[in-house]
Amino acid sequence: MPQEDVRLGQLRAWLDQCLPALFAAEGWGEVPPAELTPASSDASFRRYFRRQGGARTLIVMDAPPPQEDCRPFVKVAGLLASAGAHVPRILAADLERGFLLLDDLGRQTYLEVIDASNADALFEDALQALLKFQRLPLDAGLPHYDTALLLRELQLFPDWYVQRHLGIEWQGEQLAAWQRCCELLIDSALAQPKVLVHRDYMPRNLMQSSPNPGVLDFQDAVYGPVTYDVTCLFKDAFLSWPEVQVRGWLERYWWMARDAGIPVQDQLEEFLRASDLMGVQRHLKVIGIFARICHRDGKPKYLGDVPRFFRYITAVLARRPELAELGALLASLPQAESVPE
Repeated sequence: MPQEDVRLGQLRAWLDQCLPALFAAEGWGEVPPAELTPASSDASFRRYFRRQGGARTLIVMDAPPPQEDCRPFVKVAGLLASAGAHVPRILAADLERGFLLLDDLGRQTYLEVIDASNADALFEDALQALLKFQRLPLDAGLPHYDTALLLRELQLFPDWYVQRHLGIEWQGEQLAAWQRCCELLIDSALAQPKVLVHRDYMPRNLMQSSPNPGVLDFQDAVYGPVTYDVTCLFKDAFLSWPEVQVRGWLERYWWMARDAGIPVQDQLEEFLRASDLMGVQRHLKVIGIFARICHRDGKPKYLGDVPRFFRYITAVLARRPELAELGALLASLPQAESVPE
């Protein structure tokens, strides 16, 4: 029997054990029969199932050890909930085996419903939720974005995209130029005020729900640069917006954050520059991750969105002359095939 089926059997047996006590405690009555259906796909080893039984819908997370660890998800869920963000309530957990039972925040992500007609309203809700957890004190023991972590993320680009995917190895002056570019991006990130950072705060991880949005996929949260999440929100892996519109949303966030007491940069232009450089760090990282997912994990579909990230970077290069050396490095690489805007 495939390993996947073994875990699914274990998951069903665990649900049979924990559901009667849960339904009794919540006053939901008898446990109705129900099937598990896939609820979402994920670039990691995690799987999600929806359990629909009668009027009650629940989400089941399967996070197989040792590849995944549920503990950070549980910890960060508690932190975000304490700030008033709408996150899944953890109804039952087997942390050793990697099983979680969660309430269902909805069936449609922002990515599935957002368009030009509703983007302003949906992003306004997303910014309000972001400000809630950015107000949290930095005292819960989460990891910090430090030099080592930022550099490890950046190194995914030459290791997996340039060398593994393109078959090119930077040496000599090119390698030295890359190292100088990394230093510039890391120094900018570390100079920023710190807040709790979701690290993947994008439409695919926001559910249209009430209250709106439901926030998912937060288990990798750290303390880090204040521009990280808001830049991620508007420069998404799977969805692009006009530059002028993105600048308007970023400016809106900056004013909102100042009013909310979030430690953003004092000057708007300083904030926008920090956002640009933070975005470039993330875009290079994600390109590397997508190449790794293709070549290590056998999931090539994510490479289709690599050109989107090069377009984000190109737009920043045009207005940030301090990144000219990075521009020259990227210009030396074969151009990725384009994807629709």
